[in-house]
Amino acid sequence: MQRPTIFLFDIDGTLVSTGGAGTRAMGWAFDSVHGRRDACDGFSLGGMTDRAIIRKALHTIGARDDEPAIDRVLDAYLSRLKLEMQAAPDARVLPGVHDALDLVSARQELAVGLGTGNVRQGAEIKLGALGLMERFDFGGFGNDHEDRGALLAAGARRGAQKLGREAADCRVLVIGDTPRDVLAARAIGAQCLAVATGPFALDVLRGTDADWIVPDLTHPLALDVLRGD
Repeated sequence: MQRPTIFLFDIDGTLVSTGGAGTRAMGWAFDSVHGRRDACDGFSLGGMTDRAIIRKALHTIGARDDEPAIDRVLDAYLSRLKLEMQAAPDARVLPGVHDALDLVSARQELAVGLGTGNVRQGAEIKLGALGLMERFDFGGFGNDHEDRGALLAAGARRGAQKLGREAADCRVLVIGDTPRDVLAARAIGAQCLAVATGPFALDVLRGTDADWIVPDLTHPLALDVLRGD
């Protein structure tokens, strides 16, 4: 008998490509609040949580990085994100995502949620614009914690509650596209399926501790993992 399983999907680079909408919205937010559209230019955002991105960018430009300061930029970012998503002609659902979600949704003793560095409102804007938010009714989000492992743990607890189980009795599988996704999965004792549909190539992901590494969610190995084979 298989253990009850919780799947936690990352958003950017795993489920969807926003066509740069998030990056543009963040640049606009820093320009609006601090007059510095370039605040995030000096580091990679891949796999970082929204609040961690803002904190690092504030530090980079020499601004205060306390919670109220982060909230001001985050509010500006969210106010812009919906407009950027609407204006992004190349925003799209990534290959194999619809079929993968259909596949896991049909399985018994399985909870399908999000494990994302986006704050919940940002996740709703991005996935809502592409018709995917209705596929998820729980998750771990960037407003749960700045640390990716901690937010995945929050998502796992919610998934266990949905299944009526204790979190310790459940298998957790994280699906993500960055080395940070893999590290965060390992931090909570979860397995990880890494997909090369984001900014990191297959060769980079092969250098991580992911359990499975595939080009995208159409790959037969990805479908075997999602089926539980």
